Amino acid sequence: MKFEEIYTRFSPRIFRVCMGYVNDYEQARDLTQETFILVWQHLSEFRKEAKISTWIFRIATNVCLRAVEKSKRAKTVELPFDLPATTSAAEKREKTEKLQILYDAISQLEEMERLIISLVLEELPQKEIAEIVGLSDANVRVKIHRIKERLAGTLRENGRLD
Repeated sequence: MKFEEIYTRFSPRIFRVCMGYVNDYEQARDLTQETFILVWQHLSEFRKEAKISTWIFRIATNVCLRAVEKSKRAKTVELPFDLPATTSAAEKREKTEKLQILYDAISQLEEMERLIISLVLEELPQKEIAEIVGLSDANVRVKIHRIKERLAGTLRENGRLD
């Protein structure tokens, strides 16, 4: 498989995983780009011992984990003013708001939970998720159930789920 095909096939999914991890659009784009730079640099080393998707998601999770650790050490500064928001169609805004609510709820989870639920949202099989995160299938199944319960509870508490 050529790099262009890999990028086209997996970049939207990797972006969503990164977004679930960092909850910041621009940073998720940067992390996606960093992931695919690494994929491109190491594609010739891919040994085909696992599915290529598992390999790429593993790279993405490592990139995200490093970014989260780096941001914990970094000092942040708030801008002294608000930047003007761009206007868009009502449907796009509503969809974006719903996604943001979900990403906000996901951002409250622990790192491993954020990773697992992001991979679930990408519809990866539990066995592949287990390979990516290094846990047993049974452990992943239990964690997914608990994460979904926690997210539903968070959304209910905030009046976002009936």
